[in-house]
Amino acid sequence: MSNMKVTVDKIISLSESDGVDELQKHLTLLSDDQLTTMLTNSAVKGKDTGVLIKAIFKGSPVSVSHGANRRLLVYKHCIPLCESGDLQTEVTSDIIGLLMLETHSLPGHALAALASLYVDAIKLGEMNSGRSLELFPTILTALAATEALAYGKGELSGDEYKKQLINSLCSSRWDPQCVIHLTTMFRDVPLSAEELQFLIEKILRMFLKLDLQEIPPLVYQLLLLSAKGCKKLVLEGIISYFKKQDQLQKEEQRNGESEDVEVQTIPQDQLRHVEGTVILHIVFAIRLDHELGREFLKNLKAAQSDPLCPFSIALLLSVARIQRYEEQVFEFLKGTITKNFKDDQIQHSSKFLQELLPQCNSISNMILDTVKNSVFGWDHVTQGLVQLGFILMDSFGPKAGAFGKVTEGASSTAKTPNQLACRLGGQVLLESFKMHEPIRGEILEQVLNRLVTKTASPVTHFIDLLSSIVMSAPMILLESSSKVIETFDQLSYLPLSTVEGLLKAVQPLLKASMSMKDALILVLRKAMFSSNLDGRKSAVAGFLLLLKNFRILGSLASSQASQAITSSQVQADVHSRYNTAANEAFCLEILSSLRRCLNQQADVRLMLYEGFHDVLRRNSQLASSIMQTLLSQVHYLCLHPGAHLLCCTVHCLLWNQNIRSGGNVSNDEDDEDEEGGVQSELHTILESITKCMIKSELEDFELDKCAEFSTSSSVGVKNSIYAVLVMGLNEVLMEYNFITANYSKNHFEDVLELFKRYHKVSEILKERAGKGRPTSSKTSRSLLSLGFISTLLTALFRDSTQSREESLSVLRSSGDFLRYSVSVALQKIQQLEETGHTDGPEGQSPDKTFCHLCDITSVLMWRYTNVPSTVEDAGKKVKGQSVSLLCLEGLLRVFTTILQRFPTRMSNFLSSLDVSGEGEAEGEGSDLTEQTAFYIRQFQRALMNQLSGGEEGFNSKEAQLLVSILSILSRQHNPSSQQFVQMITWTVKICKETNFEDISLTKGLLSLLFNLHVLYKSPVSLLWEMCQDIHSQLGDIDQDVEVEKQSHFAIISMKTAASTTLLVLSQVGKVLDEVDWLIAKKKGQIGSDRTISGNTQQPLGQQDPIEKAVTIQLGTLLTALHELVQTALPTGPCTDTLMRELSRTYSILTTLTKYYIQLCATQPGQLSARLEKLVKLSGSHLTPQCYCFITYVQSGELTAGGPEKLKKKKEDEAVAAASAKVLRESKAIPNLIFNIEQYEKFLILLSKKSKVNLMQYMKLSTSRDFRINAATLEAALQEQEQQRDESQQRRFVFDFSLCVLQKNGLKQESKVSKGWNRLLDLKSELTLKHA
Repeated sequence: MSNMKVTVDKIISLSESDGVDELQKHLTLLSDDQLTTMLTNSAVKGKDTGVLIKAIFKGSPVSVSHGANRRLLVYKHCIPLCESGDLQTEVTSDIIGLLMLETHSLPGHALAALASLYVDAIKLGEMNSGRSLELFPTILTALAATEALAYGKGELSGDEYKKQLINSLCSSRWDPQCVIHLTTMFRDVPLSAEELQFLIEKILRMFLKLDLQEIPPLVYQLLLLSAKGCKKLVLEGIISYFKKQDQLQKEEQRNGESEDVEVQTIPQDQLRHVEGTVILHIVFAIRLDHELGREFLKNLKAAQSDPLCPFSIALLLSVARIQRYEEQVFEFLKGTITKNFKDDQIQHSSKFLQELLPQCNSISNMILDTVKNSVFGWDHVTQGLVQLGFILMDSFGPKAGAFGKVTEGASSTAKTPNQLACRLGGQVLLESFKMHEPIRGEILEQVLNRLVTKTASPVTHFIDLLSSIVMSAPMILLESSSKVIETFDQLSYLPLSTVEGLLKAVQPLLKASMSMKDALILVLRKAMFSSNLDGRKSAVAGFLLLLKNFRILGSLASSQASQAITSSQVQADVHSRYNTAANEAFCLEILSSLRRCLNQQADVRLMLYEGFHDVLRRNSQLASSIMQTLLSQVHYLCLHPGAHLLCCTVHCLLWNQNIRSGGNVSNDEDDEDEEGGVQSELHTILESITKCMIKSELEDFELDKCAEFSTSSSVGVKNSIYAVLVMGLNEVLMEYNFITANYSKNHFEDVLELFKRYHKVSEILKERAGKGRPTSSKTSRSLLSLGFISTLLTALFRDSTQSREESLSVLRSSGDFLRYSVSVALQKIQQLEETGHTDGPEGQSPDKTFCHLCDITSVLMWRYTNVPSTVEDAGKKVKGQSVSLLCLEGLLRVFTTILQRFPTRMSNFLSSLDVSGEGEAEGEGSDLTEQTAFYIRQFQRALMNQLSGGEEGFNSKEAQLLVSILSILSRQHNPSSQQFVQMITWTVKICKETNFEDISLTKGLLSLLFNLHVLYKSPVSLLWEMCQDIHSQLGDIDQDVEVEKQSHFAIISMKTAASTTLLVLSQVGKVLDEVDWLIAKKKGQIGSDRTISGNTQQPLGQQDPIEKAVTIQLGTLLTALHELVQTALPTGPCTDTLMRELSRTYSILTTLTKYYIQLCATQPGQLSARLEKLVKLSGSHLTPQCYCFITYVQSGELTAGGPEKLKKKKEDEAVAAASAKVLRESKAIPNLIFNIEQYEKFLILLSKKSKVNLMQYMKLSTSRDFRINAATLEAALQEQEQQRDESQQRRFVFDFSLCVLQKNGLKQESKVSKGWNRLLDLKSELTLKHA
């Protein structure tokens, strides 16, 4: 050991002196083992290692072979020594640093040996610590600079040798533990673009072999490596990896749920935390390298086929926090969301598309998954989620209609892409509110701000969101009660609908927060005296809401009174904080405030009247006070009580009487006596008013038959108001007397007398309202309640009780009363369809409304099926409509309303209908398909009766209604069900056998056929047959051609052919939309497939299914259009629409041609035979006929009036000039010609690319710009010559006469003045005409 020490010291001392020769001699005496042992001992001790290596290098000149070999020996020994882990970190760093400094002095063979040493060690997995890998890039760099190296029997340049090494290294198997070290190492290696791509693909493949915890550091190194290039590949690989992990995790979760076993190879929380860390790394890299950010967005926009996943959405939202990308990200997300919804809608509406493409991935589920995933500490994503939610709700929420009128959606479910996007925004915000405490305040504040500021546009979607937030976490909202109280201060300035929605939404909070309730009462009291009418109405709405919901203990606990919005947190202290006495005092105080409204404007009073009944139902202990208030108001207006006041009084009185008689509510005896007195007095008043109204005449109300009711004058408006009030009074009294009659004949006679008074005023109003102008079809809204209408219709049409027969016959004998009853039902159903509620009691309760709707439908259905219009007594009809026809119209509106307002309860609705009259619903217990099929058969039978009854018994209106009902019911069938196929078969049969020349019926049946057929299979073959029938019926544009008589569909006749043409062309447009959508999908796939997976598509000769389907669709369409362009269509909408569809067809043919040009650029090969046939069909068949059709259209417009041209020369000249002007301004013909020429232009280009002569099928186009008709030109020239000759002759006569007058000196002025003036006029006339 001492000898060794002496030797080390000797080497160091010789190195420090100038004795280089002595140092070389001393080193020569050492064997390789002695030298390596010396290096090992020195390195392990950590003493003089760097000095020793420097001395060895100094005594080992590269110019001498043994010196170079000694240096190589030091490298080969130090590299594994450093990798072993036995040395201190500082020593390892010193050694590697010294070796790096001397690397460039090594000869080429030594560098090659060291590089091979590294490659072999990596392949064997001996580089796990990665400590010596810092040296490898320096070796490769020096190696690349070497000019020539021996390789096998030949030579290679250093750069080529380096490429071979990298290729060998990336092709070998890597130990997962060294992947991160290798990625870090390659950052310092100079790489070509191909080498870098090869390397990154290798690293991305290694992702699947690494533990999840190793992914974030590897991603970090990959992002640093991407500074060299291949940014797109890096981002795609990272996103693709996490997308697969998410899918695997979901599948495991799904399998675990189905098998009741939890087997997780990928723990969810661990995966989410890793994803969050990776997102942070990527966002940090994008902040430093904006080129990476641009590449990220560009890549997502380009990948149209399947761009997003929960991970990429989270990444996008995190990138949106960088200001320069914020707008781009949210615009991209908005566009992608709406595009996904539109694509899904297009695909669901066409069986043709469903069979070709798999179902679109739901972007809604992806975004909601991102929200769920963000609970794992993704704070950098939550802000983007909130922003996205509000952007979607602001951009796609309901819009204000014309003149600022708020138009709410008529449907209770989201259907359009915009509605779906708006709903998605609300779901994102609601779920984010539930999961993330820090952003709750911001979400609530922004929602409330929008309610206050968006007064000119609908805010129902924000009110729904607020209501959902309150229901999900009411106690959390109490922490932000100050924000809600601040919003209360703005109530008097907000629209009434907003106030009502806001107060209903926050109502649960009022029971839990005394401060919030007190603040609201203070605001409402101030609003009660507001100068703004809407402010006072808002106060009434707020007070009524409080009365409904702060129930006094002991009130009737009915289903109507139960609180719709409840929460366990709120229910706990409803009565602990507010006892019975407090609630009662509170409600009575509110009632006293509301009584002041009884002296205000009619609108305010009307709100109060309409609200009293709901208050009474929910808070029955207030009955005494409310009835007293109504009685005093009736006394106050005893001479002319308002119709709405009486309506409110009747409903409250009847409800209270019904409850008291049932003994459901117990009160003190004094209260009962007092209420009994009030009720008795009200009954007396109502009976007295009934007698007065029966005995009254129009003059008693300042009305008569000759009065003016025009809305253009103040007198007419006043009279109209009086008439409506009288009609309302009669209606209210009719309802009161019917319900209290107990089926008494005398009372029913009073009801009929009241109706006669109503009907008389109604008829006068209809006759006199216009005074020469067409009468408005809008009638005044009926004051009858929906529940009473249900009871009335059941009694009139279904009640077969013997004891009631005589009394009911009084009402049944009046056809006008029967029609009126059904008409009011129609009005109520229409109001429900448009607004979601009806006037009167229980009109705001969806459950009660649904029940009444079921009862009404049962009656209407029974009445129509048992008493058809063909056997109904003709009698006196209103506007030609029988009761059966009104019932049928009501059924159509009911089915429409149910689908829009209660779509999930369609099965309950159909099963509740009692058509047989035996008290059991038809199809009860069966599924929706069977129930629907039963009622479809009923209406099919009715339509067949109409069609088989001949022209005399045919009612066009009834047939149209039946077709509309069948169209609605058929939507409930599953397109794959047997019932759906039967429906299509029946419809096709009807269209083929029906020969009624009724245009409206034809449109209805063909629309039904198209709507069904498109869900079964593509309708192109159907369109072809119809085009043949149209051609056969209307004849050819060439009169010498005799068209073969064909009749696939008897419904298409000479009379209906034109309207059928428009329907067929409309369907052609839809098919073209589908084809265009498919081509766009394929074009997007070309780009994404080329980018991601290279050239993976099949050769051109083997057409894929989508290309084949597109070609077949277009080929059949071209054949159908070839029939239409030869048809002598009437000039006007038919020809214009055909021009537009032809233009679109050529435009889509051009798009298809461009697609194949793009395909040829990536995949050279032969075009499919089908495409060549399509080109031949378009070029040799359709295009020449298009030019003939253009000539036909122009000649038809220019020669209108033909033989009578000579008789009415001036008129025909004006017509011709107008026609010419229309032609000049028309764009249809130039657009068609342009699209044809564009199609031919790109066909030429495709022919060059594919080496197939496609232009051999195209005929030379006619030059449209300089088309000259020789006969027309000659006739025009002759006419112009004749006019010129006549003008010259008259001018000669004028000049001659003028000379004569001048020569005579005009002595007899008076005699020649007339002739002189006449000549001057003639001269002016000729001058103007000449000009």
